[in-house]
Amino acid sequence: MADTMQFDLVSPERRVASLEVTSVQIPGADGDMTAMPGHAPLITTLRPGILRVESTGGTQEYVVTGGFAEIGENLSVLAERALPREEMTQETFDAILEEARAALNTAKEVFVNEPGPVDDAAKLLSDMVAMGGDIGLNANN
Repeated sequence: MADTMQFDLVSPERRVASLEVTSVQIPGADGDMTAMPGHAPLITTLRPGILRVESTGGTQEYVVTGGFAEIGENLSVLAERALPREEMTQETFDAILEEARAALNTAKEVFVNEPGPVDDAAKLLSDMVAMGGDIGLNANN
């Protein structure tokens, strides 16, 4: 078994990261997981959170707001939005939260008496708020 695997993180705007890693902590929709070389093949959806990437160069953190991770010989993450943790400012976080709040309000208007889509939008907003708290950003601005 190899000691490292190729990790690629892409968003619609850009390739955020591409490096050899020893492990990646993934905020999966069904729970957090750690992918390492030799991991069983798997595809999972992401919830908003922090990808923690361990490599010979140290630890890097990336903020993701959703998407998919495909684990095999390599690990590919296709994120709805992704950026290095150090690029996540309060202003950027506020804009992301505003989008999530607007999506929840739209779901409430469009899906009256249909709790599924409204619950999904509320969960997304809740996950975004929790992610901000984890990295020291204020959701009450």
